[in-house]
Amino acid sequence: MMNYEGFKEQVLILTGIDLSAYKENQMKRRIDALIRKHLCSGYDEYLHVLKKDRKVLEDFVAYLTINVTEFFRNPSQWDILEKHIFPLLLEKKRTLKIWSAACSTGDEPYSLAMVLSKIVPLNQIQILATDIDKEVLAKAQEGFYTNRNMTNMPKTFRDLYIKEENGGYRISDQIKKCITFKQHNLLKDPYPIGMDLIVCRNVLIYFTEEAKKEIYHKFNEALVDEGILFVGSTEQIIMCQDYGFEPNKIFFYQKSKSKK
Repeated sequence: MMNYEGFKEQVLILTGIDLSAYKENQMKRRIDALIRKHLCSGYDEYLHVLKKDRKVLEDFVAYLTINVTEFFRNPSQWDILEKHIFPLLLEKKRTLKIWSAACSTGDEPYSLAMVLSKIVPLNQIQILATDIDKEVLAKAQEGFYTNRNMTNMPKTFRDLYIKEENGGYRISDQIKKCITFKQHNLLKDPYPIGMDLIVCRNVLIYFTEEAKKEIYHKFNEALVDEGILFVGSTEQIIMCQDYGFEPNKIFFYQKSKSKK
């Protein structure tokens, strides 16, 4: 009978997702729940279902990659971004290169575009938004949301960029044009370079310490000198200097200036 180690190896072959990089107890609980949901006897039978049923496989990937998000999550941090971080970055250049990593259903990159639109024209905003899950990227590109996502949406942005439609909310095309969505695996794909701001929030808490360390180093390499990494409210980076960062504001880390 297949054990968890064998299942991880097969999942890596099947999906490209390395479950070894995720905290084991959390991930095993999530997978055990899926095995029970599909009335499977264990890892062997569940793997067989994953291989033969494309929809079950897509649901499996979506479930593993934890897509809980909303617009302007933790509003006070977005206030810091608007009043301190964006002005700091815009002192040096008119057009910023921004990456929303593990963007899920798009709430975060759309929020970024809205905040930045208060400072620069929309046609100067171009944000790269990536996620491992094709299904959530499709939802992000559609730009249609329920009331749950809108809890922290400021009225000014709701009036400007949101239209009520069929019991939900549609993002305007003028904001959609600011975002480029692409599939990307933080654990194995090459990282973009020359970024002024990387936003990766409420994702790394699910990874092992070893995986997080590797990702922090890669984020540092992806940023320009004195670029900013914006993390989630449970993801403060202990000893951030080990990864080439200095603390800026809380939850914001600035890449150390390279010594000439």
